[in-house]
Amino acid sequence: MNKIALSEEALSIHRKINGTDAEYPAESLKELFEAAAGRRPESVAVIHQERTYTYSELNGLANGLSVRLRAAGVEPGHVVGLSVKRSPEMIVAMLAIIKCGATYLPFDRTWPDERLSGIFGQASCTALLTDASDELTVRFGQLRVVPVDLQTLNPDEKNPSLRVDPDSLAYIVFTSGSTGSPKGVPIRHRGVVRLVSDASFASLDSNAVIPQLASVFFDAAAFEIWGALLNGGTCVLYPSDYVRLSELKRVVEQNGVTVLFVTTALFNVIVDEAPGTLDSVRTILTGGEAHSLGHIERARNHYGDDKVVSVYGPTECSVFATYYPVRSSVQGETALPIGLPIQNTSLYIVSDGALCAPGEVGEVCLAGPGLSPGYLGMHELTKKKYVEYDIDGEKVVLYHTGDRGFCREDGNVVFQGRLDDQVKVNGFRIELGEITHFMNEVPYVKQSYVTTSEKESGEKVVVAFVVPANADCTPQACHDHLTTKVPRYMLPGEIHVCDSLPLTGSGKVDRKALLSATKTLN
Repeated sequence: MNKIALSEEALSIHRKINGTDAEYPAESLKELFEAAAGRRPESVAVIHQERTYTYSELNGLANGLSVRLRAAGVEPGHVVGLSVKRSPEMIVAMLAIIKCGATYLPFDRTWPDERLSGIFGQASCTALLTDASDELTVRFGQLRVVPVDLQTLNPDEKNPSLRVDPDSLAYIVFTSGSTGSPKGVPIRHRGVVRLVSDASFASLDSNAVIPQLASVFFDAAAFEIWGALLNGGTCVLYPSDYVRLSELKRVVEQNGVTVLFVTTALFNVIVDEAPGTLDSVRTILTGGEAHSLGHIERARNHYGDDKVVSVYGPTECSVFATYYPVRSSVQGETALPIGLPIQNTSLYIVSDGALCAPGEVGEVCLAGPGLSPGYLGMHELTKKKYVEYDIDGEKVVLYHTGDRGFCREDGNVVFQGRLDDQVKVNGFRIELGEITHFMNEVPYVKQSYVTTSEKESGEKVVVAFVVPANADCTPQACHDHLTTKVPRYMLPGEIHVCDSLPLTGSGKVDRKALLSATKTLN
C-alpha cells in the first residue's frame, strides 16, 4: 500500500473539506423507488408532452415488464442493453431491468455494429430491451431482444420479492478511450443513492421537478431520472432530441421545474441568447467543462446569488463529486472554483506522493461510495487509476481523475486544467486553459475553444475557435489582444471565427467537428 506524505497544513485543509459523511439509505434503486411509489401512489412521477404517469402506474408497468424480462432469461447480475427513445417507455424499461436485479447498459442504436458488438461483449450483455426490436434482432440476432410495448403489460403486477444489494451494479456507461476502445464504467446502486439523498447541491425532495435533457447513455441522465424518482418528485422528459431555448422555456414554466442540469456549453448559449429561459428555476446546475468567467458573471448579475451552482465530477464518481454555488462576483478571478465535495464524497489534491497544502497544485483525486469499482475488463488501467493509500493511518482508495487543481485557504478547489492539457508545442509546455481564459476576456468574443492540431509534418499547433460578439471580432484582433497577455510561444498558430461551437451528444464542445471544418475550409 502506498503511504501519502503529508504536512500538518495539508492534512488540516483536507480534514476541513472532507467532513462530508452523512446518513443515506442502505438500499438499492429498486427498493427506494418502490418505497416512493408506496408513499405517493397518486403523485405524478413522469411527464412527457401530454402523457403523465403516476408512481402507481409507473411501478405497475415496470413490474409487468420485469416479468417479461425474467421470462426471457434475465437474472440478477445480468447486463441488459437499453435502447429506447426518451419517453415513459424508457423509464419503464430502466425500472424493469433494475427490478430484475440486473444492470442496464444504455446505448445508441445509431452507433456502428462493430462498436456495439464490442461494447456488448465487454459488458457480457445477455439481452436487449428496446422499442426497435425488429431492427436490433436483425443486427444482433445472437442476443435475446425484448420489445417494450406498454399496451401488452399487466399494470397491476406486484413488486418482485427480490432484494437488490446496494453494492451491485445499477448501470454501465461507456466513455471514449485514448486507445480507440471505449471504456466501460460500471456504477453501483450505492453510488447513485449517495448522489441524490439529502443532496448538498440542490433541494431534492417530493417537490422536486427535474427535466430529463441528457442522452440516456451519458451519466447526467442518472441524476435527472433518479434525483426525481427516488425522492418522490417528478421527472419531465424533454420532448425533442435537441434543446431549443423557446421550447426549454415552455417546458420549464409549464411544469414548474425546480432544478435542472445543463452542460457548460448550453449554459453559455442560454446566458448569451435568452437568460430569461431559466428565470423560474430555483437551482441551475451546470458543468462538464471549465466555465467562462464572463458567462458566470453575467448569469449572476441576471439570476442573483446562489441560483447558479457549478458541479464537477467524472463518470467514475457517479455523476457529481463537487459543487460551488456562485454567491459573489467572479471578476478578478482566474478560474471558477469547482468547490467542495458533495455529501459522502472526499477529495484530495496529491502531487508526487504527497498531500498538497493550500495553493499547491496537484492532481484531483476522489474517494467515497460514489466510486466505480473500476473499468470493465481493463485490469491494468483500473490498477493505475484506482489506488489504495494510507492517509494518516486510514486506508483510502483514491480515483486519479487526471485533472489538476489546488485548494484555496477556504477549502474550495480551483480547477487548473487536465494533466494532458499541458501540451508541448515547439519545445514549450503550454496550458490550453490559460489561453482560453484570456481569449474569453476579449470584449468582442462571445465564446472560445482552444485545442491543438497536428500538421502533416507532425508538428503541433495551437488552434483557437471563437464565436464573435460583434463585427470587431476578427482573427487579427484576437491575436493582437493575446499578444498583450501571453508569451509569443503561447499564441495560437490558427484562429478561426465561427458562428457557433458544435456540441457532442453529451453537450460538450465537439473538437473533432471543429477541426474537421477547418480542414474542409483549407
